[in-house]
Amino acid sequence: MALNPEAVGTEGDAFEASWTSKDALLYAVGVGAKNNELSYTTENTKDVQQQVLPTFPVVVGMAGGGASPMRNIGQFNPAMLVHGQQAVTLHRPLPVAGTVIMKGRITAMYDKGKAAVVVTSTEAVDKADGKPVFTNTSSVFIRGEGGWGGERGPSGPQNVAPDRAPDHVVSYKTLPEQALIYRLNGDRNPLHSDPSFAAMGGFDQPILHGLCTYGFTGRALLHSLCGSDSAKFTHIEGRFASPVLPGEELTVRMWVTAAGEAVFSTSVADRLVIDQGLVRFQG
Repeated sequence: MALNPEAVGTEGDAFEASWTSKDALLYAVGVGAKNNELSYTTENTKDVQQQVLPTFPVVVGMAGGGASPMRNIGQFNPAMLVHGQQAVTLHRPLPVAGTVIMKGRITAMYDKGKAAVVVTSTEAVDKADGKPVFTNTSSVFIRGEGGWGGERGPSGPQNVAPDRAPDHVVSYKTLPEQALIYRLNGDRNPLHSDPSFAAMGGFDQPILHGLCTYGFTGRALLHSLCGSDSAKFTHIEGRFASPVLPGEELTVRMWVTAAGEAVFSTSVADRLVIDQGLVRFQG
């Protein structure tokens, strides 16, 4: 099997993706939102207007996988692919229901020797007015597919926390059933639900979706830095460092480093699960 470095710059097909109020509510519950977060968990409570969690774009358009530019990168074993990094940039507040036109592009491919990193960027524009709504940027790490002599790409520490106590610390305990709820947003990978499949991957039980951990982290950032107002949340990025088991407790630590900017990490006890985190927001 071999990857095709010439795929950089190629695009997938444009496709339409829609969501409803119910989709936004299901996502919120899937990433642990509680009954003290009514603006994200209800649509019919007096004096509370429904909002959409800022990490919701990661599940928009999941059904459009056949249009992905990843089909251009060549042959590889899907079992050797893991999610490396994820970023969401919000160009406007997300509506409770909407329709966007999405199109992905391969923006980089790096040769790590024994592995490859492939970076994609997917733009979503409003179907009605053609203006940008959000951008998803993702990287995947594919073991066994390096060695073609390409650029190694960026390396070394990024978004490093200052040498001081964090400005905010928030802990959320996930449910033992958390992955079973989150998978209803579209990611039905049996790694997160089937014990026998998880065992083939070397896990004692199904693991939590990395993007579910990402959503829990986004909630902590939203409430701590944005006053729980999603309109103030404009960007999040981070690297997946370790898997999480449903039922484990996540602790998010945040350091404000500039006006409207903070770095963060998410851990389970002393084990980092998301690092190199950066969030931008309106003060």
